[in-house]
Amino acid sequence: MIYFLRHGDAEHETSNDADRRLTEKGERQSEAAGRALAALKAPIDVCLSSPKVRAEQTARLACKHLDLEVEIAEQLRGGRFDPVALTAGRGDVLLVGHEPDFSNAVAELTGARVKLRKGGLALVEDNLLQALLRPRDLRSIAAT
Repeated sequence: MIYFLRHGDAEHETSNDADRRLTEKGERQSEAAGRALAALKAPIDVCLSSPKVRAEQTARLACKHLDLEVEIAEQLRGGRFDPVALTAGRGDVLLVGHEPDFSNAVAELTGARVKLRKGGLALVEDNLLQALLRPRDLRSIAAT
């Protein structure tokens, strides 16, 4: 299974896009995603994050609920990437990154047209979209 988690809400454009940090809302979204994945007992083996600050912050906040270390993956910095090659041999993997990259990757894998919201999550297994969860869905799951 590949889990695609879009970074949480971030600061508006700054002089350096890579340095944009999460807002308080983005921090809450990231925490909720981690708590929801923990509540679902998601069997995630590895977390790979874009090196951009907002994505890395999202990954660290979410993964503390999963007892996972965050690994930085340059392939997730921005633009097209191959999620199958990136995750091969690593078990179930949580990827934390950006739009439109994640929606495009999900479409290439499954044929499904999706648009991940900030803090949203898509689950793909065997080239099938298993779930598409909005931040409010994740908050609801986390609250249970």
